[in-house]
Amino acid sequence: MTAIVRIDDEVVDVAEFIRLLKLTGQFESLIEQVVRDKLTVHAAKKHGVQLSEDEIQQRADQFRRVRGLHRAADMNHFLDALGVSLDEFERFITDGLYQEKMLSNIGDPAEVEEYFSLNSPKFDAIEVSHMVLDSEGKAREMMSVLDDDPDSFAEMAREHSIAETRERGGVIGKVLRGSLKPDIEAKIFNADAGDLLGPFPSSDGSCYEIFAVTAKYPAALDEDVESEIRRRLREEWLLARAQEHVIEVR
Repeated sequence: MTAIVRIDDEVVDVAEFIRLLKLTGQFESLIEQVVRDKLTVHAAKKHGVQLSEDEIQQRADQFRRVRGLHRAADMNHFLDALGVSLDEFERFITDGLYQEKMLSNIGDPAEVEEYFSLNSPKFDAIEVSHMVLDSEGKAREMMSVLDDDPDSFAEMAREHSIAETRERGGVIGKVLRGSLKPDIEAKIFNADAGDLLGPFPSSDGSCYEIFAVTAKYPAALDEDVESEIRRRLREEWLLARAQEHVIEVR
């Protein structure tokens, strides 16, 4: 039994730790990140990505500076406390560099432009606010109020909405397609700026949502869209790499 922590006579071992991660819903996301990282490192080595000794040393030095480990003895004590060897630390550093270098090759400007030209409707955006009411009656009453005075949306959201966005007047902000529930999104993206939509019931009918479309932005290859396209290209690339391996979670 490998102990992780001891509280008096009670020991939390690796098996219990993993069980807690699974029960709290954290296990899958951690495993997914580990798999993504490993797939990227495998691909980098397969494609002949090279790392120099200077790059590795600079990254290791950066790691130590950030943590205030200025002397060799400080670093040794730090690793000993973690139960990590120098070889394991160097592998951690080199794997991080492999990942960065490999992913930097995915989504170059030409790829981004091509993806945008083929998928530009996906990058239409809207600016939207919402409020959430805890009953259909309240939601319909609010719709009547807003129909008479649409400029009061922010004030009404602060006073009556049960959503976290109430503190900022219900403002969600600028969103791309795919950011909202599909059935609602289709209606909102077909609306005009200034339109009020709803109320839409939640899946369990416990609350009702009202949206106000404040602006529409036709697809444009700006900085935000470029970043999103690179993210999508990397996700597609990782999915393709996963198909090249046998991956088992135990």
